Amino acid sequence: MDGTTRKDKANSPTSVLLRRLFSTSNIEKFIKNNSKEWTTPQFHEYISTLCVELDLVPEQVILQSAIERTYGHQLFNGTRKPSRDKAIQLAFGFGMNVEDTQKLLQVGQKNPLYPRIKRDAAILYCINHHKDIYETQSVLEILGLTLLGGG
Repeated sequence: MDGTTRKDKANSPTSVLLRRLFSTSNIEKFIKNNSKEWTTPQFHEYISTLCVELDLVPEQVILQSAIERTYGHQLFNGTRKPSRDKAIQLAFGFGMNVEDTQKLLQVGQKNPLYPRIKRDAAILYCINHHKDIYETQSVLEILGLTLLGGG
């Protein structure tokens, strides 16, 4: 196999892409033929599109994220890149589930939440149990863990 892919097939499962990569004899051709596989939208474009799809306004998401208003708007217009905590806070603002939160972190080029890390486990628990940002901060505080946003 030379790393080619069907032109109409984007976003193959990672295992398929990895198999193609390991079996190719020509990395340049592989990169060219699979270019659609790693097209990740800009973070600000992704969250703006989510607002449209979910019929939300950025101001509402920012408020429900407990992010400072100006900073939040800078995330939405692309003048600031999110920290991992800010991306997680936005996930709460959007009311995301675990899968969508992990996707948001991926788009923001941040590490996913990992259940073997105590703080991440607490955050995952809160997301899975539909807690809002304030309830989550309370859980983190009770457990003696760093609050989202470092506060």
